[in-house]
Amino acid sequence: MADEIGTVGVVGLGTMGAGIVEVFARSGLPVTALEIDDAALARGRDTLRASTDRAVRKGKLTAEQAAGILDRITFTTDYAAMAGADLVVEAAPERMAIKHAVFTELDRVCGPHAILATNTSSLSVTEIAHHTTRPHRVVGMHFFNPAPVMKLVEVIGTVVADQDAVDTVVALCRRLGKTPVEVGDRPGFVANYLLLGYLNQAAWLVSDGYVSAADLDDAMRLGAGLPMGPLTLMDLIGIDTIVEILDVIHTYGGASRRHACAPLLRQLAAAGRYGRKSGHGFYRYAKAGSGAPAAPAAGSASAGTEPAPAQPATVAVLDDPAAAAALTAAGVPARELSDVDKSALAGVDLVVVGAGADAATYAALGAATDAVLAVDSATDQLAAAGAASGRPGAVVGLHLVGEFAEIARTVGTDDAAVAAARGLAEALGRRSVVVDERAGLVVEALLVPYLNDAIGMLASGYADADGIDHAMTLGCGYPEGPIAAIDRLGPAAVLAAARALYAESGEPSRAPSPLLAQLVAAGRGARG
Repeated sequence: MADEIGTVGVVGLGTMGAGIVEVFARSGLPVTALEIDDAALARGRDTLRASTDRAVRKGKLTAEQAAGILDRITFTTDYAAMAGADLVVEAAPERMAIKHAVFTELDRVCGPHAILATNTSSLSVTEIAHHTTRPHRVVGMHFFNPAPVMKLVEVIGTVVADQDAVDTVVALCRRLGKTPVEVGDRPGFVANYLLLGYLNQAAWLVSDGYVSAADLDDAMRLGAGLPMGPLTLMDLIGIDTIVEILDVIHTYGGASRRHACAPLLRQLAAAGRYGRKSGHGFYRYAKAGSGAPAAPAAGSASAGTEPAPAQPATVAVLDDPAAAAALTAAGVPARELSDVDKSALAGVDLVVVGAGADAATYAALGAATDAVLAVDSATDQLAAAGAASGRPGAVVGLHLVGEFAEIARTVGTDDAAVAAARGLAEALGRRSVVVDERAGLVVEALLVPYLNDAIGMLASGYADADGIDHAMTLGCGYPEGPIAAIDRLGPAAVLAAARALYAESGEPSRAPSPLLAQLVAAGRGARG
């Protein structure tokens, strides 16, 4: 079916459109590239030439190959030049009025066999198609930036689109060396729906004053293993773009708080602080377009001055093999306990307590030792543990996640307990952050709702497991897809964390997907 596409057109030669033109031309297809006027056309031509020149310098293309790519491109400002195209991809700005105008013109000049595709990242493909006389030949073809590099293309069919048109575009994507993910028409599709919910929640945490920008970014890089923190990523994408996409998803996708734009994002966009491209976003940059932040710019104030780290001399570990292994790997001697043994606790300064310890265990610990009780959990009720122990000042959270440590204080936690937890994190070589007790703390509060969104998408049949994982690994650069992450962590652990977050917030958008409970009951993973 991909062989049906012999000539293509692209409308819009911004960064995205120019990249799409290059993808087609690299594959050997003749491309007609259209812009609104001569000045915009010249900028698009310069963007393409700069990209191919860069590829030559890096040894990815020969000079002859680069020249061949450019020779296959015809530049124009006249829609009539699209008349012979088998496929035209629109890559105009993300405003529905502009897209309506583009598709009206394309519908007028293109042959009846032509497939018209939109590169929209979040707008309704169905509504765009409605402004043509051929809605059955209109599909979504969402490339990711930079298009010549990123392997994912979301192919969006509508309720009126011919399956033949969708299949032809899917086959063409494979011919281009891309990985297509075929989905239906809903705001944000797969990648943006999942990514923007996560990014927006990160902005809410900073907007609420719960954690600083730098601490949050470090938590997700070191704790969740992501290549970039969410606030740095928003500066890269452009905060104005983030706000636009969130507003579309929130308006047309169910109006949940997950996609209700955080006030801080709207304030930054209104102030022209778009991120790297303006030189100022969550972080300041040495100059506009620079990739190196010079200093935090927004939401960067610490919650308060915390006591200096005070490394405990003697440590014990109760029912926490992972913490024991981390201590051993760091060369920190620790006594491993399987129950509360007063004699074994003699002289101990800090006890790391595994997740899920009950009130009786904390009561026994409170009676057996004066040590700090550091709870290695993001969801255990620390204040309740402190009350059960009879020594609330000594109870602190010390959640070891990835290469990071989250230290949580309750309303009753003493500074000495926080200092001891910080000291142990330092001895383990972990970057740490001190926050107030809250379900999920930082890492799980952001990661688990994202995983829950993904499993809900799978449960609805909107996309299959491979498609969801491909969207996030190939489209967003995640090291692991959300369905794979659920199976690695275990559906039971994800469900428990999701229930804790939902119980605390009461937000419908955080209600655990029923599929999680079904997987746990069946004793199987999301992939079977």
